[in-house]
Amino acid sequence: MKKLLLTAIFAATVPLATASLADDYPSRPITMVVPLSAGGSTDVIARIMAPGMSKVLGQTIVVENVGGAGGTIAGARVAHATPDGYTFAIGQWGTNVATGAIYSLSYDLMKDFEPIGLIATQPFLIVARKSMPTDNLTQLIAWLRANDNKATAGNSGVGSPSHIASVLLQKAVGVNLVMVPYRGAGETTQALVGEQIDITLNTPAISLGQMRAGQIKVYAVTSKQRLAIAPNIPTTDEAGLPGYYFSFWHAFWAPKGTPKAIVDKLNNALVQTLSEPATRTKLVDLAQEIFPREEQSPKALRIYQQSEIDKWWPIIKAANVKSE
Repeated sequence: MKKLLLTAIFAATVPLATASLADDYPSRPITMVVPLSAGGSTDVIARIMAPGMSKVLGQTIVVENVGGAGGTIAGARVAHATPDGYTFAIGQWGTNVATGAIYSLSYDLMKDFEPIGLIATQPFLIVARKSMPTDNLTQLIAWLRANDNKATAGNSGVGSPSHIASVLLQKAVGVNLVMVPYRGAGETTQALVGEQIDITLNTPAISLGQMRAGQIKVYAVTSKQRLAIAPNIPTTDEAGLPGYYFSFWHAFWAPKGTPKAIVDKLNNALVQTLSEPATRTKLVDLAQEIFPREEQSPKALRIYQQSEIDKWWPIIKAANVKSE
């Protein structure tokens, strides 16, 4: 009888404790984990979102880069963090979809995280070192074929969007590229500017500044429409590689077990930040397509992530992408 009474008391107090935790949240700084190195689009988007979300929540959000192994090191850290809302992560298609088809993870992409909400999606640009002796995509493809098994393609690590997009580019063009992995798009861009690699697929957020500075060559955008902020860059359809499209998205997740009331507060901060004109302008200027308001909920992210896993895992496995 005493045991039953204690059990009943515990069951009654747990919701009260959770509610109190949520009411007090946040009472100290929050850490946003970025699963890739500084300088890439994931890092840039995180640093655009953090100030706005901090303002809504009334606490500082500290952005912390935890790169390596395609984002799986950061993924493990967040999955195993205390689910109190003081640690959450920005992730994207590579870290929260592709890695599950490639790596042996210590966590489950769908079961070990609480979705917070979708942010935005973006295409890639096909770019090359500035000394590349080609002036358009058709010429670049011919050069890649003439340098089969020798041309180098940088990426942000095995399983990253730039890696998978490069694998699909190989198949589309009919060549074998020498894949060179880095810890993030920032390091890949440095290597490209330094002419240590031949090509990469990089985001407009990173590449447009380098293009305008004359440090790289840009050949095409991997989408069906041209970029509004760079309308002179042709699409892959227009440039000579019809049907080759690749875009990837970003979102926020918290550790599994984070109280719903806290997830709701984080989601509200996301939604309010994305509604701010200044934030929207910064994202749109980086060729980000912000998800509609009705798609920014935790439920919408869960459904979208699962649909992306169902779509892409068979493709990635069929391409025989390995983590080693």
